[in-house]
Amino acid sequence: MEQLFIFPFNGNGLEALDCIKNQFELMGFIDDTIEKQGKHAFGFEVFDRSILEKYPDAKVLAVPGSPSSYTIRDKIISEFNVHDNRFVTLIHPNASVSPFAKIGYNTLIMAGVVITSNAVIDNHVCILPNTVIHHDVKIGEYTLIGSNVSVAGSTTIANNCYIGSGSKIMNGICIEKNSLVGLGTTVLKSLPANSKVVGNPARFIK
Repeated sequence: MEQLFIFPFNGNGLEALDCIKNQFELMGFIDDTIEKQGKHAFGFEVFDRSILEKYPDAKVLAVPGSPSSYTIRDKIISEFNVHDNRFVTLIHPNASVSPFAKIGYNTLIMAGVVITSNAVIDNHVCILPNTVIHHDVKIGEYTLIGSNVSVAGSTTIANNCYIGSGSKIMNGICIEKNSLVGLGTTVLKSLPANSKVVGNPARFIK
């Protein structure tokens, strides 16, 4: 069984534990925050990044990101400076992924997610529980999709976006890079890069 480290010790990382099952041997978490490092009450340990040098064959799942840091997920993950083949993808056994969908590496797909035909989920993506990604959708690299989101068919969500939980995205539109869609937002029109929207229907905020 291959060894696995999860970065960072955050909510996404903890939820990823439910997706491991018997696929990997969890060696612990990696986190840059010194206060988080050490033995955890749950029994695993939290290390700094140097642990990867001691385990050069261990795999990595890197799932940083929040509404305040989504635009720099690419920078945070690239600083690991590990080969792409060390990254894994975890899919919860209770997720439904079409055999005609394409899933990239270092991607986390949680329980209850449905991904249908011809959808493309690129590298370094997180999709939280009970979200539905419909046919022919394209999710770009480093994007975070919250829980209970519905992305209708033929929509594109570009790189480094954050789609808040409970949002609904209309079919056939494009949300350009570095955009944030707030909790429970209904997006009916395409959004330019660096957009921030909330509400039903979506309205722009600063």
